[in-house]
Amino acid sequence: MYEFMDRFFNLACPRIRDFRGFPSKCDGRGNYSLGLEDQQVFPDVNIDNVKKTQGMHITFVTSANLDEECVELLRLLGLPFKNLPITLAA
Repeated sequence: MYEFMDRFFNLACPRIRDFRGFPSKCDGRGNYSLGLEDQQVFPDVNIDNVKKTQGMHITFVTSANLDEECVELLRLLGLPFKNLPITLAA
């Protein structure tokens, strides 16, 4: 799981066209879902073997009780959110 998250956050997200970050809206239960239009943003995908482009949905299920806790957890793990102020923990 951590290896997928690391590759997704650091390798795939920067390859998304016109990427400016993901919205910071969760589902109200501490889980976060997002959709990708094209799986070819992952460097592991061999483009020569892709017959047709397809997207995917990714859901991060957390133990957070509040959406704010979920967003903070994912932000600290490296998920790039848009328009999210950076907070420093004391």
